[in-house]
Amino acid sequence: MTDQILTNAQIVLEAEVMHGTIVVADGHIRAIDLGNTSVTGAIDCEGDFIMPGLIELHTDNLERHIEPRPGVDWPHAAGILAHDGELASTGITTVFDALRVGSIHSGGKGNYGKYARQVASEIMALRDKGALRINHYIHLRAEICSETLIEEMEEFGPEDRIGIVSLMDHTPGQRQFRDISKLKQYVAKKRSMTDDEFEDHVSRLLELQRTHGPRHETEAVAHAHRMGAVLASHDDTTHEHVDVSARHGIHLAEFPTTREAAEACHAHGIQVMMGAPNLIRGGSHSGNVAAHELAEAGLLDIVSSDYVPSALMSSAFLLADVWDDLPGAIRCVTSNPARAAKLEDRGRVVLGLHGDLVRVGRVDGTPVVRGVWCHGRQIG
Repeated sequence: MTDQILTNAQIVLEAEVMHGTIVVADGHIRAIDLGNTSVTGAIDCEGDFIMPGLIELHTDNLERHIEPRPGVDWPHAAGILAHDGELASTGITTVFDALRVGSIHSGGKGNYGKYARQVASEIMALRDKGALRINHYIHLRAEICSETLIEEMEEFGPEDRIGIVSLMDHTPGQRQFRDISKLKQYVAKKRSMTDDEFEDHVSRLLELQRTHGPRHETEAVAHAHRMGAVLASHDDTTHEHVDVSARHGIHLAEFPTTREAAEACHAHGIQVMMGAPNLIRGGSHSGNVAAHELAEAGLLDIVSSDYVPSALMSSAFLLADVWDDLPGAIRCVTSNPARAAKLEDRGRVVLGLHGDLVRVGRVDGTPVVRGVWCHGRQIG
């Protein structure tokens, strides 16, 4: 592995930005020095920022690559490699690939089938062969409102590198889809449903929640503990939702839908994660609380790219402008998610940690990724 010397850089540390030089050797950060160096082979960063590699805890981007259109099953290896390369190009060096567990086989056009076990195995096989550029972990999205959640979770074990299990309940009329018209706008269009087919779909989901919801939630929590995964909530809306999350031992809340829920999360010591697209667009596409409202209220801890990988870097610089605090904004996409996922070996520019680094400039305010290193190896 070739040593890397990055000089004439604005180095983003946890609490400050310093002008200096970083040396990476054997895949780890070995020196952080003030000022420039003229050592042969050093890369002149021309005053660009050098920051930790971004850490993505929840992205649906892989699903877009393996099913580019509804019903189109793209070759998985090609899709995984394309996803990996796309994330690397945006400065993400560690990703938790979100895969749904829990399927519906008897809901007409609302059906969706099992895929997580197969895709997780394919990701791990490509990783073991050295085909992936960045670090991949698995994030299981446990769909409470489904038929087969427990059976699908039983297919995973501690050896599967399951980093996160999130409790998803997309039952119509609550959480993300309190406004059922938003669900109709999303699902009916995607699945080409008639009004009658959509009504049947909603009725089926409500029945599934009544029949399986409590047992699925209890079992999903137990399986997360069995696999040694971080447990996350999803779309908490009320104080009551957050109280339940706290009783489960949850310390990470994905996309709370109201300020009330975000405030309750902080009261319980639960970190709040919001989507970068919400932040950049100025609001939620589901009509829920705007990420910028939580940011301005000091209730935003972590940002996820969700469904637009490049949005993660853009959102960090947007937050930096809002807060007038670049290190604080960068923590939301580096050290904060690293700690939430119990990864203490990355996410900061600190001696001895992984040499996961990104070089970023700005052109008319827009961040431009000009170099990416993962474990000291340049990958972009």
